[in-house]
Amino acid sequence: MRALIDEHPHLGVEPVLRELNIPSSTYYRWRQAEKEPCERRRQDVELTSRIRQVHEESGGIYGSPRVHAVLRREGIHVGRKRIERLMRQAGLAGISPRGSKGFTRRDLDADLAPDLVQRDFTAPAPNRLWVTDLTVIPTREGPLWLSAIRDAFSRRVVAWETSAHADADLVLSSLEYALASREVAPGELVHHADHGTQYTSIKLTTRLVRAGIQASMGSVGDSFDNALAENLWILVKTECIRGRTFATRAEANLALFEYIDGFYNPRRIQKRLGYLSPIEFEEKHYADQAAAEPVKLKPRQPALTS
Repeated sequence: MRALIDEHPHLGVEPVLRELNIPSSTYYRWRQAEKEPCERRRQDVELTSRIRQVHEESGGIYGSPRVHAVLRREGIHVGRKRIERLMRQAGLAGISPRGSKGFTRRDLDADLAPDLVQRDFTAPAPNRLWVTDLTVIPTREGPLWLSAIRDAFSRRVVAWETSAHADADLVLSSLEYALASREVAPGELVHHADHGTQYTSIKLTTRLVRAGIQASMGSVGDSFDNALAENLWILVKTECIRGRTFATRAEANLALFEYIDGFYNPRRIQKRLGYLSPIEFEEKHYADQAAAEPVKLKPRQPALTS
């Protein structure tokens, strides 16, 4: 019937339907049903294009949950299953995290700080709990050691430094950078690390005391006692380093800058942060805090009498 009408439009739709004893409502319902798959395919093409763009902007890191979250933030409300299907058809997939090897070297004669965290890596506000650790990145020029400090509240990397040597100066320089860039109230902040010789050094422990920061350390040989710091290395190794070979330390350093300062802190959304990035999460906290503060009214001036 459809072919007859399409090939002989001069006959008219209604006369043909009358001859075939087919209600016009049925015919137009058929035609609408034929159009809908075409419209759906067109929407899928447009949606796949945006999905591919989001995936590329993440450096190929985001899987369907984060792509779905980004689209929702943009006002594009589609189901997760549809995103999964379109990503699968387009050959797009996120990167799965891998475990990280620890590099703790303990000084058996050092005085150890107590564990003030007890695996509770939460904080009521920024600059209440910082976790820190060291890892190494291989380059053809030699090892590049990375020291980073992460805020437990927002998971933001508040400071990071690199060096050819894994010594106390490296961890001290990252601490100095963090103190210079953050507002830390004496007595409010806990600095949590492992038993590495860098963290039990006189240089670092003295600086913590001077800044009014409480030192904390987990137990020996247990990565779960510094899990939030270890988790950062998993992300860095998986999303920034994996599959890459760096000719020089400078090349690796640039890659870390692009990842941590250019992507992770300002743009990498996290489920635990309500699909906000660390910087967005902190900004929201401070905005909510400001909105909750009572408005202070100026006292009325007494009327002047003549």
